[in-house]
Amino acid sequence: MMLKIKRVPTLVSNFQKDEDEIGARGVGCGRNCLRNCCLPGSKLPLYAFKNLSYGKFVADETMEPPVDFLESLLLGEWEDRQQKGLFRYDVTACETKVIPGEYGFIAQLNEGRHLKKRPTEFRVDKVLQPFDGSKFNFTKVGQEELLFQFEASDEDEVQLYPDAPIDAEKSPSVVAINVSPIEYGHVLLIPKVLECLPQRIDRDSFLLALHMAVEAANPYFRLGYNSLGAFATINHLHFQAYYLAVQLPIEKAPTQKMSVTDAGVKISEMLNYPVRGLVFEGGNTLEDLANVVSDCCICLQENNIPYNVLISDSGKRIFLLPQCYAEKQALGEVSPELLDTQVNPAVWEISGHMVLKRKEDYEGATEANAWRLLAEVSLSEVRFQEVTALIFEAIGLSVEENEHAREGSPEDLDVTPPQPMEEIDGL
Repeated sequence: MMLKIKRVPTLVSNFQKDEDEIGARGVGCGRNCLRNCCLPGSKLPLYAFKNLSYGKFVADETMEPPVDFLESLLLGEWEDRQQKGLFRYDVTACETKVIPGEYGFIAQLNEGRHLKKRPTEFRVDKVLQPFDGSKFNFTKVGQEELLFQFEASDEDEVQLYPDAPIDAEKSPSVVAINVSPIEYGHVLLIPKVLECLPQRIDRDSFLLALHMAVEAANPYFRLGYNSLGAFATINHLHFQAYYLAVQLPIEKAPTQKMSVTDAGVKISEMLNYPVRGLVFEGGNTLEDLANVVSDCCICLQENNIPYNVLISDSGKRIFLLPQCYAEKQALGEVSPELLDTQVNPAVWEISGHMVLKRKEDYEGATEANAWRLLAEVSLSEVRFQEVTALIFEAIGLSVEENEHAREGSPEDLDVTPPQPMEEIDGL
């Protein structure tokens, strides 16, 4: 089954060339970057979201938001940058299909991504590494790549400021295009961009990502996170997000309830999926959910365990996926056949959106092949239970509670039936 998405011709932006290829343009360093040389006087739209951290969201139908966050703002601005030629290649020209099978893995042929994407510039065996300003980071991007600032509102309502100054002292969180996209509307959420935080999750940054999922209010818009060692390629804190109007295979996997925290967050284990992982739902407030998941991520980071995160269902479901593919690569435990595909299984691949780089792999894509690759990503059953026990200890749940919950009754099994696939028509 072929998926249809909007196609707009795309050129390569001068701002994506190497620094030594670009001459001075008359202002600052000539790149219109986010550093002190170019930042003074810069302005960017500011989307101020209603802060839901301290209570459940109750929709106020009498108040119209100033702009539709997903379609009018995010995707509208993304298409504007596409038409201006700020991408390394035209992702809308990439072939995409749903692979026949029970889960409906999605295959995309993207022959330009591995050739034009930035190479990794740091060690892959350390989840926590200090920020290095000499390496590529998001303060070096052209301001043309930024879409808007994303901050909590000071008022009890959503606000949009079309031309807000960029306050360097407050280090705004920004949304930018991913210049090497893998799907329509592929963007980056960069918390406190000017603080130059390394790629590591903390409570505030994860809560910000959840707010973005809530504002999008669309189950087909997901956010993802890759730690170092789990195929993050830039050591500057960021989340990825894009729009894909099909249910992801990982979202179809059944789950088994394990435990519920004092804050009302339900933790479940994924079943019948090639990558073992945990699923988080609920919570008395959005902040409760964010705190539990971010504390689990912090535990993995501090124990040097690479992981990926998928924020799904408008922020209502979060998948936490410890992985070991890079470790297996280093130990020579991955078959040459899989290595030859050059697929780096990060959050999107693990979720079931397989970005393939060779036409032969795309044409021969099967559910069995996808399953085989992802099975190499997963921790073993024994190791996964060890890591789960470590996580439960970090968030104050005992191993006994964990084991008791996993022996629960059949009604604790949550099976989400596969949904019919839909064709995509960008907007």
